[in-house]
Amino acid sequence: MPAKTQDTANIRFVTPADTETLLAIYGQYIDTPVTFEYTLPAPETFAARIAAISSVWPWLVCEENGTVTGYAYAHRLMEREAYQWNAGLSVYLDTASRSKGRGTALYRTLIDMLVLQSIRTVFGIVTLPNAASERLHESLGFSRTGLYRNTGYKCGKWHDVVWFEKTIAPHTPDPIPFIPIGKIAAGQLAAIQQKYRQTLR
Repeated sequence: MPAKTQDTANIRFVTPADTETLLAIYGQYIDTPVTFEYTLPAPETFAARIAAISSVWPWLVCEENGTVTGYAYAHRLMEREAYQWNAGLSVYLDTASRSKGRGTALYRTLIDMLVLQSIRTVFGIVTLPNAASERLHESLGFSRTGLYRNTGYKCGKWHDVVWFEKTIAPHTPDPIPFIPIGKIAAGQLAAIQQKYRQTLR
C-alpha cells in the first residue's frame, strides 16, 4: 500500500507567478456586490496592482497542497499623512474554500504583521448583506463603526456598506511612523507566518 501523502498548508507572500490564479479567485466575485469593481482587470493590470501594494504592504496567499485557495492584503486607507497609522484589509477566498478558517488565518497573519509596521487601527469595508464577511470581522473583535446607505450600485440595485474597525495597538503619543513591509526583519515575518500556518491543519 503506498504511503499516504501528508497534507501541507502554507501562508506565504504573493509572487508575480500568482497573478493568474489570484485573478481567477477574484473573478468569482466580479459579478457580485462583494466588490464594486464592474469589470475583471486584465492580467497585466492586476499584476501591477499586486506589485504596487505588495511593495509597501503585506499581500498574503493561502496555499494548500500546492493549490492557492485564497489571498488577503492590507492597503492604505486614506492618503493624508495623519492617516498613516490606519490600514484597510481585503480577503478573497476560492468559493470552495470558504467557511474553513482560511479567512481568519489570513486576517490574523496580516494584523500581526501590521502591528510591526506601526499600524494602530485596521478597517474592513463590507457590502451588505455578506453574512460570511460579517461573521469573520465580528469573530476577530471588529466593531461596526459606520453604515453608509445606498453607497454603490451593482447587480441591478443599490447596496449599503458597513465599516468594521479594530484597534490593534495602543494610540500612544508620538507614534513611530509607518514602516513599509520590506523594512521589517524577515525572521519576524516568518515567525508570524509559521504561527498561523498551524491553524490551517
